[in-house]
Amino acid sequence: MKKAFVFPGQGAQFPGMGKSLTENHPVAKSLFEQANEILGFRISDIMFDGSEEALKQTNITQPAVFIHSVASFLTIENAIPDMVAGHSLGEFSALVANKTLSFESALKLVSIRAKAMQKACEMNPSTMAAVLNLGDEQVEQICKEISNTSGETVVAANYNCPGQLVISGSLKGIELACEAMKAAGAKRALILPVGGAFHSPLMEPARAELAEAIAATSFSNPICPVYQNINATAVADPDTIKKNLIDQLTGPVKWTQSVINMIADGAESFTECGPGKVLQGLIQKVNKEMVVSGVS
Repeated sequence: MKKAFVFPGQGAQFPGMGKSLTENHPVAKSLFEQANEILGFRISDIMFDGSEEALKQTNITQPAVFIHSVASFLTIENAIPDMVAGHSLGEFSALVANKTLSFESALKLVSIRAKAMQKACEMNPSTMAAVLNLGDEQVEQICKEISNTSGETVVAANYNCPGQLVISGSLKGIELACEAMKAAGAKRALILPVGGAFHSPLMEPARAELAEAIAATSFSNPICPVYQNINATAVADPDTIKKNLIDQLTGPVKWTQSVINMIADGAESFTECGPGKVLQGLIQKVNKEMVVSGVS
C-alpha cells in the first residue's frame, strides 16, 4: 500500500498553532527552538500566543505553517513516504519530508520567499478570488478574455478540486473576472482576504529573488518522488525540483491534477501533516473513496 503525505499552504494558520505539539512531543519542541534560532526571533511565541492579525503577516504566516507542518510529520512514528506533495508553500514541507532539503535550508528559503512575496504585493496591489461550480476550461477562457480586452492581469492560480478554482490578478482584473464568472453561471466568485496575486505573473519580482536563493542552496536526491504544483507529476531529479519550485511562484498550483496522478500511481492513503484539514477535504472531493487522515 503506497502512502502519500501532503502538506498545507498559507491560510491554514491559527492562533495557538503548534503549542500542543511542543507540549506532547520532544522532537517538535526541539524543532521549534531550532526554528527560532535560524530565524533570529521567537516565532514560536507568535504562533503560541500571538493574535490572528499577527499570524496573517506573510513573513510570519509562511514560516509558521512550514514549521508546524514539518513538526507534525516528525511526530509520526516510522513515517516513510512513498510520495509527497504540498499545496503552494507546502511544497517546501514536502521537500523536507522526502529529504530533498534539510529543515534549516528549507526554512531559510521559506523566509526569503515570504519576504519577497510581501514586497511584490506592495509593488503591485492585487488579490485572488475563489470561483465555484464552473469548469476549469471555462474559467481559463474567461481569464484570458478579461486579460485581452482590459489589459489587466488575471490567471487561473489554484486548481483546488473539481468545481473550485482560485483566480489571481490585479484588483481591477479580479473585479471584472468575478462579474464575468457570475454571468457565466458560477455559483460564487468570491474575492479572498489575501494580500496579493500569488501564483500569477505579478509575483515575478519575488520569483527572481527566490531563484537566486534556490540556486545557492544544496538539494539532495529524494527518498521518494514529489508531485510538484507546476506540473502535477512525480519528480525526483534535484535540478528539476529546483526549477519547478522557482516557477511555482508565477505559475498555477495544479492540486487537483496532482492528487489524480498520485492515485493513478498507486497512492492508497493520504496523510495531511500540518495545521487544519483543508487538503483532506480537497482530496475527498477529487476522489471520495480515498482514505485520508491528518496529523496536526
